Amino acid sequence: MDPIDPCNADELDLSDVQLARATLEHITNKWSVLILTVLCPQPARFNELMRRLDGITHKALADALKRLERNGLVTRRVIPTTPIGVEYTITPLGHSLREPFQTLYAWAVTHGPTLQQAQHDFDARRELQPVA
Repeated sequence: MDPIDPCNADELDLSDVQLARATLEHITNKWSVLILTVLCPQPARFNELMRRLDGITHKALADALKRLERNGLVTRRVIPTTPIGVEYTITPLGHSLREPFQTLYAWAVTHGPTLQQAQHDFDARRELQPVA
């Protein structure tokens, strides 16, 4: 099956927009995308994820991992060590997101500076406009 071009309204079946929205809400928040990207090549322990995901809080990581596990995208394994360790592994369902997430990540890296410039330009224009 050929990929759907989201810019071509004739190819996009919008009758499933509620299903798509609900699914996208579960997988596209910023931490989920980054967590799955980190876990894609190999499993990782909680603290390793914390180190690799600069800026994430302990609570945000724990909450995101619970959501990902609930949605069948990662599995959690308790490692009987002292102290007890926990390792997270991406599931086959999670792996199915690898290609679109890699594409999205590459797009973000490539176009991030352009977005920042657009934001700067927008903010500068807003500062010059008189307050109504």
